[in-house]
Amino acid sequence: MILCYNLYVFYNGGFMNLYQISIIIFCFIETLNILTLYFKPSSKIGNGLGVFNSLEESLQDEGKKDFVSYLINWVAGTKLIFVMLGIVVAIFGDIRLQFYTVLALIISILSFYWRLYPIIKKLDKQDRITPKGYSKTLNFMIIGFLLMFVMVIVIKLVNGGLFV
Repeated sequence: MILCYNLYVFYNGGFMNLYQISIIIFCFIETLNILTLYFKPSSKIGNGLGVFNSLEESLQDEGKKDFVSYLINWVAGTKLIFVMLGIVVAIFGDIRLQFYTVLALIISILSFYWRLYPIIKKLDKQDRITPKGYSKTLNFMIIGFLLMFVMVIVIKLVNGGLFV
């Protein structure tokens, strides 16, 4: 853990703290997801919607195509807002704002388990997702984000405090 805490990245004549590093990692991965949604939404990689068996059917139906395209782009735009705010906080925010941003990201990511995870699990169980078991893969990805942010907070607590 000490090794992780002492991991610094040179930035603008100074060093980035663990909050900044974790926020930037999150923003980088989410940027890849945004690019997938904007430019290759039917991909099965990242947040691509190709895992949903009914996507192609929806895109073939003219009545549903515009609606589905709108929702895909709306999700990408919403993710873009998170990413842009994350970048601003990581670069210009003080350590307290960065801590509260990490806390807010933990809470917002946990909302996945309230509404989205039950649906994706159900679709997976009904064989409406390809590949089978994708809900478990997605669950592990979400847990990875949560663990990263929680570990940063724990490391900061163990090594001198949240705002040091």
